[in-house]
Amino acid sequence: MTGDEITAEEILAELKGFFATATAGNTPGPDEDYFALGLVNSLLALELVAHVERRFGIEVGVEDLDLDNFRTMNRVAGFVRRKRSAGIP
Repeated sequence: MTGDEITAEEILAELKGFFATATAGNTPGPDEDYFALGLVNSLLALELVAHVERRFGIEVGVEDLDLDNFRTMNRVAGFVRRKRSAGIP
């Protein structure tokens, strides 16, 4: 992903692709808690964080590792947009 402005829809499309591959097509809805659904374990959670950092050019710090930032695709999209708009890598 390039450019300063990225839409929530672009982020969601990228995350849907990640989940389609990572969960063998069991892609959750944008507001579904994939941890509660049992689709994401600790290893996949780490892969998700690494994917978000790589694809969206942000750094996820220890202080960002709040489950509420990563519980749903919409929450991840909001987190990514906040990090990018703050200009903090």
